[in-house]
Amino acid sequence: MRLLLVPVRGIYRGLVWLANSPPTLILSYSLLIAMCSVIYHFVEKVTYGDALWWAVVTASTVGYGDISPKTGVGRVMAGLLISLMVLIVVPLITAQFASKLIVDHDAFQHDEQEELKNNLREVRQLLAELAAREGITVEGNAAPPSAAPDR
Repeated sequence: MRLLLVPVRGIYRGLVWLANSPPTLILSYSLLIAMCSVIYHFVEKVTYGDALWWAVVTASTVGYGDISPKTGVGRVMAGLLISLMVLIVVPLITAQFASKLIVDHDAFQHDEQEELKNNLREVRQLLAELAAREGITVEGNAAPPSAAPDR
């Protein structure tokens, strides 16, 4: 069963890598358009300019209809191009923009969070020692928090 998931994991890792690199995403989009236009040029016997125009219009899902595939291979390629754009490329571009918009630059980094937790443990320990020395009882749990287990 694990052997069957190897290709799926590879595709997933590739998509994550692609989504986390805007230059790579733009390059892959450009290569997809160029590759499809070259194939369309040879399959449909149109000029390369018309094939490039068809690839851009089809990939953007505008579909003016001024140039459309006539052969079965051209139609299958158009379906694949539209599917790739709608199911993979556009969501990756959208995710890239969304991730840039929702990043909290004021959030603590992992090291800062760990330092704060350690400082809090020390303060609680000192407070417990001070309360014990003064003979003060504190209601609730005055014990320092336990260290988080290693992940």
